[in-house]
Amino acid sequence: MARERETEKIGTDVGDHTENISILQSIFLGLQQVLAMDLFIPPMVLAGLLSFSVTENALLIQMTFIACGIATIIQAGIAMKLPVMQGPSFVPLSALAAIGTTSGVGAMIGSLIPGALLIAILGYPMKVFSKVVRKFIPPIVAGTVIVVVGISLMPSAINSIYTAQGSFGTNMFIALITAAVLIFCMYVGEKSKTKFRYIKVASVILALGIGTIVASFFGLVNFSSVGKSAWFQMPSIFAFGKPTFNIDAILIMLAIYFIIMIETTGTWFTVSKVTDEHLDDKRLNGGAFGEGLGCFLGSFFGGTPVTGYSSNAGIIAITGVKSRKPIIAGGVILILLGMMPKLMNVIASIPSVVINSVFAILCVVIMMNGFKVIKEVPFTERNMLVIGVSIMLALFAVLMPANILNGLPNLVTYFVSSGTAIGAITALVLNLILPQKLEDRGVATKMTEVSAKVN
Repeated sequence: MARERETEKIGTDVGDHTENISILQSIFLGLQQVLAMDLFIPPMVLAGLLSFSVTENALLIQMTFIACGIATIIQAGIAMKLPVMQGPSFVPLSALAAIGTTSGVGAMIGSLIPGALLIAILGYPMKVFSKVVRKFIPPIVAGTVIVVVGISLMPSAINSIYTAQGSFGTNMFIALITAAVLIFCMYVGEKSKTKFRYIKVASVILALGIGTIVASFFGLVNFSSVGKSAWFQMPSIFAFGKPTFNIDAILIMLAIYFIIMIETTGTWFTVSKVTDEHLDDKRLNGGAFGEGLGCFLGSFFGGTPVTGYSSNAGIIAITGVKSRKPIIAGGVILILLGMMPKLMNVIASIPSVVINSVFAILCVVIMMNGFKVIKEVPFTERNMLVIGVSIMLALFAVLMPANILNGLPNLVTYFVSSGTAIGAITALVLNLILPQKLEDRGVATKMTEVSAKVN
């Protein structure tokens, strides 16, 4: 009985990697994890969709950094107890923008709170999240959702390049240079076996920096807000106004949160493999509790919902350091960076054409990571329907004409505005209702079932 009670605790210390790493090493490795995250891209994209000023954009980035830092410390330190960095999710951007522009930023912030609490409760004390994962999120669904995220966000990134400040020719030239730098750095970093392999970690920063320099020659860069901002500032709760609770907005965000959990579960499995830690039911439920609690506290600062960042698993694989200490140090660094408005204003002053050029490439990376998961599943006719129809309906929502979208009820508008929500729910439903034969099951699916039986 004592053993059974022990297994009910959130997280686990069994097999936890606790290498003897100094504080300085933890800070250095934590900073490297932070540089690999690119977590300022989602808030900048959301700020653009909400037509925020540079000052408001900087504040949103600042609050997002703080929210992600707190969420990382919670997840790695006390909840899941795996080296998982938390960052803003790309999944809810379209839905949040639709809510913010239709019902106001207060309704957008208010919509984040109930779903976050529900996710936390499903993990602990209810302890049912792991059962949901085992039953409803096989590789074909998880992979399809990731693909849909990338495809759904891509049109927004491309359209923002076309409509950015500057002429068409100028925008395309800046976008081409920025994207080329990013692709070059990613490729060199991936292929190099020397010190140049670390160039991939800084690829986004290099692309943004060079893109901004190029844009400055065309008069598209304005750093006037940087001089007016303070070096240090304590965070403020509900900086964008008090939350309001709109039932339609809350309902769509409940669906979005479930999709975010599909996304983050894939990251957990990746980190589990890299660190050789078993992702059992205790860790899954602890992860849900940590994710929900992180999103709940993050909503107080106005940040977007957080999720585990899979890019950080690559840093763990490169360095070979599997300890949670650098991750917790990274969380502290994020909080400290979030208290530096001058730095946030520098980031916010990067031209939108540069930001969206990087964002477009990141959408491709997200999409291809989804296909990596899907490739483990046999391409039978049934599975191709699950994948293909989900992508088609996601594009159907993304490409819906504005005059039709504006004529729909609010709840439908919020839902349809998110191609990710449409595609993800389609994948879930089709996978449940389409009869599955033995040939439709992949190796990964069988392994999941065996693991579930063992647990």
